Amino acid sequence: MYIVIEIQNTNGQISTLTWQYGTLNEAQSKFHTILSVAAVSSVPIHTAVILTHEGIMVAHESYHHEVAE
Repeated sequence: MYIVIEIQNTNGQISTLTWQYGTLNEAQSKFHTILSVAAVSSVPIHTAVILTHEGIMVAHESYHHEVAE
């Protein structure tokens, strides 16, 4: 079992979404879908993580976008 977490950080306001998948390939598909959106997102820090059901991190990646003052 794999858990995919999407984390959005907007000025310290944290939002999370989670999904669970039975295979690593399914989890990786969701992970890359999140990252494809995060790459062009206006969210200042947009992250995707894959964990095993035991909490072991398989993958993580973040996009950091400059915020206009």
